[in-house]
Amino acid sequence: MVKRAQAQAASGSSESVRCGQAVIAAQPCALAVMDSYYMMGSLGQVAGERLCRLFERATAQRLAVVIVTASGGARMQEGIQSLMQMAKISAARALHVQAGLPYFVVLSDPTMGGVCASFAMQGDVTLAEPHARVGFTGRRVIEATLHNKLPASFQQAEQVMATGFIDAIVPRAQLKARLALLLQLHQEVCHA
Repeated sequence: MVKRAQAQAASGSSESVRCGQAVIAAQPCALAVMDSYYMMGSLGQVAGERLCRLFERATAQRLAVVIVTASGGARMQEGIQSLMQMAKISAARALHVQAGLPYFVVLSDPTMGGVCASFAMQGDVTLAEPHARVGFTGRRVIEATLHNKLPASFQQAEQVMATGFIDAIVPRAQLKARLALLLQLHQEVCHA
């Protein structure tokens, strides 16, 4: 209870994700933005339910989904219920894709853990901000396990892109224009 109150005070939000409908350069979409100031953007039951409902509404309204991720991973304080959110969101996303609708992801710093291992890496197009940390397990844990120092570029978006998991690195100032272009291209393909 205390941790939740502290997270709400730090972030000004009631949960680690905000969801709704948006218009980006005249292109409508369903939008979710994760908040790393709320318990490190961790994925808990409420955040998972919000993201599932976002996909469900977007599917029903035939909208593209855009999610901006910023997370330390699953909320371990909630145990298995937190981990189940990864599968639940992935299932809602699969129904959205089956309906022929696009899903765009923007990886911001950091996108780690279960969020990275599930819906953050399932986009039709995956963008990342420059130098965003992207990975499953944190650097300190890996270095302690391997007893080796990792290169400075380890888990940076640029290195992850070089291995094929990210489509483009886009500075924040250019994100709106890039997302608008992707949404517009989707509309043109759907109405062709």
